[in-house]
Amino acid sequence: MNLPIPFIVLLAVLSLAGTGFYCLLFTRNLIKVVVALQLIVKGVVLAFVLAGHLVQNESLAQTMAITVIVADTIVAVIGLALAVQIRLHTGSLDLKALSNLKR
Repeated sequence: MNLPIPFIVLLAVLSLAGTGFYCLLFTRNLIKVVVALQLIVKGVVLAFVLAGHLVQNESLAQTMAITVIVADTIVAVIGLALAVQIRLHTGSLDLKALSNLKR
């Protein structure tokens, strides 16, 4: 059974994005939320590359992918820094502990 490469990449995109959304919906740990966002963005990057391959414009797709990776890295670093500060302040990384904070 020989599947075409775009179909395999599409399955990878859907599995990465689906796993990321599932983790984002059902986890309460801030570190796991950042990892779930990373999974979603990696699926989007693969979708950009796949779309560029399908329209024979790989250079634009690769440029967009690199831009998204850089922006995603910045978001991940800021998210993890906030998680560290929240852990120091509350003693927990649970999102329910954040909802109980008072001003």
